[in-house]
Amino acid sequence: MALRHQKTAAVEDSINQSLKNLSDDELFTFSGFDEAAAERSGYSDYSYWRSTFQVFLKNKVALSLLILMGVILLFTFIQPMIPGQRSATEIFNDASGMQLRNLQPGGEFWFGTNSIGQDLWSRVWSGTRTSLLIGFAVALSEAVLGILMGVLWGYVRKLDRLFTEIYNVLDNIPQTVVLILFSYIMRPSISTLVFAMCLTGWLDMARFIRNQILIIRDRDYNLASRCLGTPTRRIMLKNLLPYLVSVIMLRMALAIPAAIGNEVFLTYIGLGLPVSIPSLGNLINEGRVLMTSAALRYQLFFPAIALSVVTISFYIIGNAFADASDPKNHV
Repeated sequence: MALRHQKTAAVEDSINQSLKNLSDDELFTFSGFDEAAAERSGYSDYSYWRSTFQVFLKNKVALSLLILMGVILLFTFIQPMIPGQRSATEIFNDASGMQLRNLQPGGEFWFGTNSIGQDLWSRVWSGTRTSLLIGFAVALSEAVLGILMGVLWGYVRKLDRLFTEIYNVLDNIPQTVVLILFSYIMRPSISTLVFAMCLTGWLDMARFIRNQILIIRDRDYNLASRCLGTPTRRIMLKNLLPYLVSVIMLRMALAIPAAIGNEVFLTYIGLGLPVSIPSLGNLINEGRVLMTSAALRYQLFFPAIALSVVTISFYIIGNAFADASDPKNHV
C-alpha cells in the first residue's frame, strides 16, 4: 500500500515539474470556431408547406378527387378545341332539315340532344366550365375581402365598432333578396351573378376571421412583437394569417360549391343566366321540366352528376387540406 502511494506521488511530481517548464501559450490554446459548422449544427430542414402536402398526400381519397377535379377542369377548357367536338349552342338538323330533338345517348351524340337539338355532351362541359368560373371567382373575391376585413376588424381595436355596425346592417339583409334584386336591376350575366354573390358573401368569412383573430391577438408572441415595434402589417402577415391557413382554405373550398348552388337556385326561379349561356343551373332547370318522362330523364341526370361530383369533391378536398395544414397535425 505504501509502495503504491510512493509511485503516485512520484508521478504527480513529474507532471508538476513538466507543467512548470511550459509557458502559458503552451498550456492553453483557443478552440477554433467555424461559422459554417455552427450553422449546420442548428439547421432544420422543416418546411411548413412541404409537411402540409406530405400529410395531404396520405389521404388517398382526397388526392384521387383532387386529380379528378384537375382533369375535369383541364378538360372543360380544352374540350372545345378537340377535333370533332360540337358547339354547345349549335342546333343540329337531320337530312330533311328537322331538328334532332331529344335523341337518346348514343354513338353520334354521347349524352344525347336536348329539346331543340343541341348536343348535351358539349353543353354539360360548357356548363361545368361556366359554373366553375363563377365558383372560383366568387371564392377568390370572398377570400380577399373577407380576410382583409376580418383581420382589420379583429386586430385594429378602433375599427371594431365601425365594422360591427356594417356587419349588423348587411347581415340582416338575406342574401337571397340581394341576389334576386340585383338579377332584376342588372343585365343577367356571369359578372352580375359574381357581383351579387360577393356583395354580402364576404361577411361570413370576415366574421369568422375576426373571431379567430380575437383569440390569438393578445398572445405572448404578438405582445412581444408590438413591444419590439414590429409594424402592424407585418404582425398581420407573419403572426396572424399563417395561424389561420387551415380554416381559410376550408372556407374557400366550400365557397366554390356554394356559389354554384346559388347559381342553380337563381336559374331555378328564372333569374339566372340566359339560356344562351350554358351552365349547370340552366341544364338542371331544363332537365327538371322533363322528369315526368322516363325517356328524357337523361337530360337531368348528366348535369346533376356533374354538379354532384364537383360539390362532393371540393367538400372532401377542402376538409382534407384543412386537416393537413393544421399545425397540430405536423410532426
